[in-house]
Amino acid sequence: MLEITATKKAPQAIGPYSQAISTNGMVYTSGQIGLTPSGELVQGIEAQTRQVLENLSEVLKASNSSLKQVIKTTIFLSDMEYFGIVNEIYAEFFGDHKPARSTVAVKTLPKDALVEIECIALQN
Repeated sequence: MLEITATKKAPQAIGPYSQAISTNGMVYTSGQIGLTPSGELVQGIEAQTRQVLENLSEVLKASNSSLKQVIKTTIFLSDMEYFGIVNEIYAEFFGDHKPARSTVAVKTLPKDALVEIECIALQN
C-alpha cells in the first residue's frame, strides 16, 4: 500500500508528483529545491541548501521519519563549485549520521535552483 505525504510545512509539488511516498516502512522523497513553504525561491547556495534540508526534514517528519532515519541521499548541483559549501551545511543538519550519498552536477534544475536533494529513509 502506498501512502502519499502532503505537508504545508514544505513547498507544495510544482508538478504531477507527491512530496513523498511511503511503503513497507520506507519513505521516498521527491527532490526538494530551495523554495519556502509559500513557494518563494531563496537566493544563494547557502540559503538554498538550508531551505532544501529544512524542507526535507518537514517532509520526513510528516512521513513519520526524520533526517536521522535517512539511508541514502542524492544531491544535484547546478555547479560542482558549490560542493564544499553544500557539504558543510549538509554536515550541520546530519551531524554524526552519515547516510550513503551521491552528488552529481546537472545542467539545470527546476526554477533555476542551485541545489536539489532527494532521499530514502526508514519510517519510525
